[in-house]
Amino acid sequence: MSKLLELSAMGARETMLAQAMNSHNLANASTPGFRKDLAVYAGTNASAGLKSGVDLSPGTVQSTGNKLDIAIDDSTAGGEGYLVIEAPDGSDAYSRRGDLRLDPDGFLVNGSGQFVLGEGGRIAIQPYSEIEIGGDGTISIQRLGALPNALQRVERLRLVSLDEDQSMVKGEDGLLRVEGGDEAIPNAQIRVVSGALETSNVNPIDSLVQMIDLARKFETQVKLMQSSEENQQSLDQILRFS
Repeated sequence: MSKLLELSAMGARETMLAQAMNSHNLANASTPGFRKDLAVYAGTNASAGLKSGVDLSPGTVQSTGNKLDIAIDDSTAGGEGYLVIEAPDGSDAYSRRGDLRLDPDGFLVNGSGQFVLGEGGRIAIQPYSEIEIGGDGTISIQRLGALPNALQRVERLRLVSLDEDQSMVKGEDGLLRVEGGDEAIPNAQIRVVSGALETSNVNPIDSLVQMIDLARKFETQVKLMQSSEENQQSLDQILRFS
């Protein structure tokens, strides 16, 4: 295999991976709190492999009026805050997704059906006529049949942020984790806004432009592969007649 063919094939493969990440981002442009994937090259040479990174820049906060919707107010956190989510293996993971609801068993989950954790673990909420989520993440309800304004504290959301030397990585389950396996730091200064959601940080127009650009790059790399094969065939033919 010629060097040109090898590098073209490698480039085409990496472009396909970058296109898959971009398509995943575009599919989640309307997912609350979604953090887009980044295609990051592991080195500066042509044979550098492609790695997946994550863009932690914030989305915009939009009012919904739904009392179970929350958005994290980063202006009070000294950095970006996160909700703590129970990962499929039972460990802690992190998310900005704030479209909360109750599952059929009465546990608080996000829009993906993942358990949102409080200071005591999973949050079970009894039937209620009124619910409030305070600025510090405290969940209070007025139980069915209770007197008006008789709010009962249920639990407080676990809200965390990163230490200065920590960084986030995204898992295949779409949840964020601290790089190196560390845990995020509890932060009592974090505040949440009830009745609002943070949007995805994906810009659909930018993603569509990138999709076209990647498609053109892939086409160019395929043409280089074809040209390399044709050149090799011509060279082999010349050598046979010489």
